[in-house]
Amino acid sequence: MRPATGPVESPPPAEQGRLWHVVLSVAGEVTPLGELRSGLERLAHDHSFFLTARYAADHAEIRYWEQARDLHDAAAMALRLWGEHKASAKLPPWEIVGLEVVDRATYHQRLAEGFADPPPQLGGVHPY
Repeated sequence: MRPATGPVESPPPAEQGRLWHVVLSVAGEVTPLGELRSGLERLAHDHSFFLTARYAADHAEIRYWEQARDLHDAAAMALRLWGEHKASAKLPPWEIVGLEVVDRATYHQRLAEGFADPPPQLGGVHPY
């Protein structure tokens, strides 16, 4: 007779990240619009959850989704985004001047309540 064995325990499921909506605002010295647009397009290609960007010669706003365990992780990744892609995307040496991070449910609730509008042009890189 075989000894009785208890239930087989499966390993704990991998912690799934949540989706966070990020709005990153950057600003700095005036940059030629063609160079800025090209840099933002390269950033969009490099970042898998890129949603949209708006830009002017001295500032830009980037909206995208980030997958992270919690708000702290999502904000930390957002604060590194510009600096980490500055060289590879040939972005201007601007500084981050604003950051908003909200969870997916809050983002959709704001839209449903009319509190926030979706970007005027969804997807891609567009001038203000």
